[in-house]
This record gives sequence, C-alpha cells and structure tokens, in this order.
Amino acid sequence: MNASQARTLPSATRRDFLKHTSTTLAGLSLSHGLAARSYAAEQNTVKIALIGCGGRGTGAAANALATAGPTQLVAMADVFDNRLTASLKNLSGKYADKVDVAPDRQFLGMDGFKKAIDLIAPGGVAVLATPPAFRPIHLEYAVAKGCHVFMEKSFAVDAPGIRRVLKAGQDAKAKNLKIAGGLMSRHYQPLEDAVARIHDGLIGEVITAWAYREHGPVGFSPKTPNESELSHQIRNYSCYTWLNGSFLLDWLIHNLDVCCWVKDAWPVSAQGQGGRQVRTEADQLFDHYAVEYSFADGTRLFAQGRHQANTWGFFGDIIHGAKGSAVLGEGIPQPKIYQGHLQSQENQIWEYQGAPCNQYQREHDLLFAAIREDKPYNETERCAYAAMTGILGRMAAESGQRITWEQALASDLELAPGLDQYTMQSAAPVTADDQGRYPLAMPGRTKVL
Repeated sequence: MNASQARTLPSATRRDFLKHTSTTLAGLSLSHGLAARSYAAEQNTVKIALIGCGGRGTGAAANALATAGPTQLVAMADVFDNRLTASLKNLSGKYADKVDVAPDRQFLGMDGFKKAIDLIAPGGVAVLATPPAFRPIHLEYAVAKGCHVFMEKSFAVDAPGIRRVLKAGQDAKAKNLKIAGGLMSRHYQPLEDAVARIHDGLIGEVITAWAYREHGPVGFSPKTPNESELSHQIRNYSCYTWLNGSFLLDWLIHNLDVCCWVKDAWPVSAQGQGGRQVRTEADQLFDHYAVEYSFADGTRLFAQGRHQANTWGFFGDIIHGAKGSAVLGEGIPQPKIYQGHLQSQENQIWEYQGAPCNQYQREHDLLFAAIREDKPYNETERCAYAAMTGILGRMAAESGQRITWEQALASDLELAPGLDQYTMQSAAPVTADDQGRYPLAMPGRTKVL
C-alpha cells in the first residue's frame, strides 16, 4: 500500500483490514519465504538492541528478555548518558545472564540508534522507545537493516511521519520481518474478551464511545545549567508538541485506539477545542482537550483529556450501545458490561473471570513467538492509524476547524523539519521568546494543513 492508498482507508473495518493483511501475507510468504529467513528457531538466541533507555524503554527491554527462548541484550543507545547507565544497571540486576552490553556497545548521540541496530542486524529485535518524533526514522532504519521491531507508542507526531511508518511496515512485510507496537491494551485478555462480546452484539449496535484521561499536571523539569535547548526539550519530551504530538496523542492514544477497536472503524473527521488554562510551566503543553470524532455511519467518539490539579479524575472508556453499555479501556483493569445505560451493579451482565494477564509481557510474548515460529506478525498499520486518530484530533482542536481524515493524512506539515539530520548540537525546532514563552497553537489562527 502506498501513501495515497493509505489516505482512503479509514472507512475500512478492522475485519476488512485483517482479511486484507492475511491475503497479502499469504502471497508474500510464497514469494519471500525463502529469501528472508530472518527468524530464530526455538533455541536460537535472539539479539536485542534497546533504543531509548528511559523508564518505558527499560520496561520493554525487560519484557523482551523475559520471553520464552534464549534472548540477549547486546546494544543500547540514548542521547543521555545517565539514562543509559541507569537502564543498564536495572536490566543487569534483573537479567544478569541475558545482558551483555560492553562499553563499546553503549552508544550516545542522535546517530547512536544506527550503531546499536547494526550490531543485531539482520534478524535481531530493535526495541524503539525514544520520544515519538524519532519513531519513523528509527523504524525505517531497523527495517532497512533486516531487524524485527518492537516500537513503543506513539508512532509519529505528524502526517508525514505516519506515512513513513506505513511505508516501513509494508517494507517489513516484504522482508518477512515482524513488527509489534506498544498499544498493549489490544493484548490485555480481559479487554479482548469484552470487545469480542461487544462485537458479538451483547450491547447492540455501538452508538457512542467516550475516551477519557483526567488527572493531575504533567511533570516538568527546568533547564539545568549549561544544558542546551534541544537537550532540555528532549528530556521534557512530553511537554513539547514536536516531540510528543500533544497530550491528546501521547496520553490518550490507548483509549482512542480502544474506542476505534470497539467501533470497528477509524474516524472520518474531527472537530474540537483545547487550551492552556492553568498551566504556567515554560513549555507548549495544552492542559485540556475536547475532541468530537465522527465515523462514516454518523456515530461519534468523544475524547476528553485534562491534566490539572484538584479536578475530577477518570481514566478509561465508556461505550454506549443500542441496548447496553460498557466501561473498559486503559485505566480499567476489570472491564464490565451492563444492560442499559445506567452502569450500576444490579445492571452488570458481564465481567472477566479468566486468569490474570500482564498485557506488557503478552505483547512481547506474541512478537517473539512469531519470530521463533516464523509466523506473520505486523501491527504497523493498525498502530499508525491509532496514532493518526490522535494527530487528527490535535489538528482539529489546535486549529479550531473541522478536519477530515483524508485532509489530515495528506498534510505535508512537519513539526520538526529535517529531524533526520539533527545532532545534539542542533538548534531546537521551537524556541522561547524573551519572556520565556514558547509558541502555542491558537484556534482560528494556527494552520495545520
């Protein structure tokens, strides 16, 4: 699928996508099955490189090392020495026999990811966990080198990045490479079972979906003495739009994805609003968003995100169907389904009764099993569209306009042009004015297309 074809896909259902993927992979297995062979048999050691050594990257590497069959972490890369060192110490303490990252395989700087990936290519697993702005660049390189990939969310911050991710996913299929994305809720067994029951009609036709993430302020660390502007922004990546794609994308992506999964469709348009009402930190972060998405059949998804102190908190999804409702999603460990729309205990008709599930571990178990068994496994397209849903919402809210999916995905606006060529000595793509204020989106003025 090329980029122009991808721009017309939102009306396709999840089942259509799976059907299309199965057919495509069946053909690829015939034409590329003998050529790629970049998989590991059950007792072969799978080499791992960790790109991005923060807390999430360290956790993902630990999950990869805990999968069935021999694994070994052999390379690490980050732009911050202290993060790499702390991550290595953490992982070595837990998996001493599976971590062998000598000093000459610890890479710092913007190009460190290339050196780490080169050490495991071909056939190794690149764990990509840097800020989302860098994901398309790193994914492209890993696939070009013949590596399997686990990529943490979010997967890009703008439409050009999404198109690069989609292209890399297609290239990975052609090379028989496996790619998993960090939307772990898709592999949480209680949620899988709940969604399956909704798809089977337990609450009737899905009418509305509501995605929420409401909690206290996002943290911020002031610039340290002699720290460059670029280093400061990367260290606070959740606070700068070019790095994280906005609070709406970076923090709500899981529950946006779950709502679209439940609906079995991607939105066709969005309109909304957002702003910076109480936040005073010197960054770009809106502290609230409210976006209304429309699906092709006219039903709606409403997304609400807020990170303000002393306000109502809720983290999850509310689903309404023609004859029932559900409470589920990230932040809801025990999803529940109800008859009618009053979600009271007496109206509850379903709750998960199975074994406990660690969704973070399971997403890696599935990826590594596919590698060892040489089974088709590629979550790129679904992950890219989940991210595009967040990007669409951000574009609508920050511009104050109704934006269609086709318009958003066709946009050539890059949040950090030329990022591929950056070094740690580069100027940051956004800078503060003489009063320490960073540029903020202004609805009615900001151009997003």
